[in-house]
Amino acid sequence: MQASEGFIPFYYDSESDKVYLHITQFNQPLIFQTSLAQGMGSNDIGLDRGQLGETRLVQFERFGNKILLKQLNTTYRATTDNQAERDSIQEAFADSVIAGFALVAGDANGGLIDYTGYLLSDVHGMAERLSATKQGSFRPDPERSGVYLARTKGFELNTELEALVTFGGSGAGDFVYQVTPDPTSISVHLHHSFVALPESGYQPRAYHPYSGYWKVNYFDYATPITEPTEQKFISRHRLLKKDPEAAISEPVEPIIYYLDPGTPEPIRSALMEGALWWNQAFEAIGYEDAFQVKMLPEGADPMDLRYNIIQWVHRATRGWSYGSSVVDPRTGEIIKGKVTLGSLRVRQDYLIALGLTSPFNGQANTTDAQKQMALARIRQLSAHEVGHTLGIAHNFAASENGRESVMDYPHPKITLKNGEIVLDDAYATGMGEWDKHAVAYGYQDYLSGEAEAAGLARQISQTRSRGLKFKTDVDTRASFHASSDGHMWDNGDDPLKAFEQIASVRKRALEQMGLNSIPAGASLSSLEDVLVPIYLLHRYQLEAVVKQVGGLNYEYERKGDYTAPQGQSVVQAEIQKKAMALMIDASSAPFLTLPDTLLTLLTPTAFGDDVTREHFQGRMGRPFDPVSAAESAAYFSLSLVLQPERLNRLSWQSSRTRGLPGVGELVERIFDAHWYSNSANNKGVSARLQLVALNAVMQAVANPGLAPEARLAIQNELMSFETWLKDDAKVTGKGVLLRHLSVYWQTGQWPGDFEVKPLPPGSPI
Repeated sequence: MQASEGFIPFYYDSESDKVYLHITQFNQPLIFQTSLAQGMGSNDIGLDRGQLGETRLVQFERFGNKILLKQLNTTYRATTDNQAERDSIQEAFADSVIAGFALVAGDANGGLIDYTGYLLSDVHGMAERLSATKQGSFRPDPERSGVYLARTKGFELNTELEALVTFGGSGAGDFVYQVTPDPTSISVHLHHSFVALPESGYQPRAYHPYSGYWKVNYFDYATPITEPTEQKFISRHRLLKKDPEAAISEPVEPIIYYLDPGTPEPIRSALMEGALWWNQAFEAIGYEDAFQVKMLPEGADPMDLRYNIIQWVHRATRGWSYGSSVVDPRTGEIIKGKVTLGSLRVRQDYLIALGLTSPFNGQANTTDAQKQMALARIRQLSAHEVGHTLGIAHNFAASENGRESVMDYPHPKITLKNGEIVLDDAYATGMGEWDKHAVAYGYQDYLSGEAEAAGLARQISQTRSRGLKFKTDVDTRASFHASSDGHMWDNGDDPLKAFEQIASVRKRALEQMGLNSIPAGASLSSLEDVLVPIYLLHRYQLEAVVKQVGGLNYEYERKGDYTAPQGQSVVQAEIQKKAMALMIDASSAPFLTLPDTLLTLLTPTAFGDDVTREHFQGRMGRPFDPVSAAESAAYFSLSLVLQPERLNRLSWQSSRTRGLPGVGELVERIFDAHWYSNSANNKGVSARLQLVALNAVMQAVANPGLAPEARLAIQNELMSFETWLKDDAKVTGKGVLLRHLSVYWQTGQWPGDFEVKPLPPGSPI
């Protein structure tokens, strides 16, 4: 057989296509990492090239003629010198044997196992993922799978194994059909890494909710009863100064990231430049060249656990980029950072830039400014995802301090100058002050534990005193969250003012949209591709606006952070009322009606072009349906403001504080805008939006998550609406609406309900 030395020696038998591991170390923990070397190319399925699987702390154990691979339970521990106390924890909580192997050959010093079956198994959980996304029933087929020797290698501290694994199955969904030549056969590459535990000397760093890092934790049952069992710390790379007392010092070992050589120019240079921004933050705490970015050397394997990788990944549709890490589950030390950058993201930014500016005016037709905006975004995106692999979490409140973090989700900052749209300052460059704070907290080197504790406390205090805000996913990602600050894809410290600004940019872009928005030779119907992101340019700022309704002001505060606790407060009444008005205005016909000049050019999709999910769904067949487009956008706004969690907060807040708007006032405003003040203008787009508004209210009142007092307030407004209907002779369909309301009062069911056409995909822009 072909022998390979390394951390775990192995042998390959070409006649049987089998790989054998020579296990000589038993009951010795090591890290086992699985990953997807070659993926499916579908954002919707979520099985990408280079995707990391689970990181496990494992050990091999021998039982007679069997060798078992056991995953150790790192969640529950007893950090003590008392062996009996440690044993009690091990005996109290289960471990997990994840694979078992028959001993092929062996003696007292070790054993040989046939690893092939496990290497060809579904260790990445692909079948479960395909089933969860309704893409069919699949399982590995060993007859159509094999060991991939090109990436099966042994090194001193890690052993890398890879296989081509084919999943056979039936009932393939649309996403599988989209990305495979034969939807009954999905062939990917699965990778296994066995890695020696890092050298001793790494010191875990304490977690603080304002540090900007994700939490790594375990429960220590050996702590005194006066202390919590949960131990919290951050994940970070190992980084030490050669001279920790020097103002500026080289690192003992720099953090080096390697860029995928398959990335084309000018994107390659943009990715490298953006990633290198992080060195500014390390320089700010006295490091010299501590963070470096290089091209991946020829012949190097990106799946090798020794390399931090920035990988350019292709998919059939645009989708998320992300940064993930291989983390030592014992300590939180990052062993490998892995950045996945979706290649279609840059095209979406370029498309948005074209729609904003309509540059094809028959003259020079240069799109340099639009390309530069897209490249500016890709630099920021590269820095953002690398930040995650350094252990740093999102900060969606950074834009409220003046774009002070690459860890925010930035919307392009577009300005109007003399009535024209300007892209010059669309995206910020370099490290923000929050990024420098996060690196200082996680990576500053201290001479002692006492100095570290004092230094971290000082870092938190100084950053708080500068007013830098921090809100991450748990308080911001869902639109019904109560946090008044920290929003995705927004700009500025005043979400209401920012909405008015983006609405004015949207208005101007739509006014000038037309033939100049598409290049020569493009089909007229391709205007819809450019139209969609501009028509919905305001959608994310709406989410920032709506969080003021029933919103709360608060931060991640610990006892003692301030002399007097800041606590929480309700968003001021005048802000809540203005936010309501903006949300309702965004659902109105004047806001959502397209210019006739543009509608004339929007022909049905040309033969040879495709209708995709990036287009609006209509009710008119092949022609573009401007009424259903308005329907989708209006419902988006109204459904946000009528979420049950928000209505429940409104009901509670208004019952405690005079002047705050309540649920009844909100619903009355919706009826007034779409019905009471608009009864005579019930044609075209306006007529559809009246029904959208009524349906949104009826769906809200029927939502099981709505508090009973909030439901009562809506029902009270429905009675007023019914009285108005009876008195107003101008309303089209008045008799039917009254009959529907009668059915609702009798049965609790709303007969007029209809399924609103969904918006095209939004995030990630």
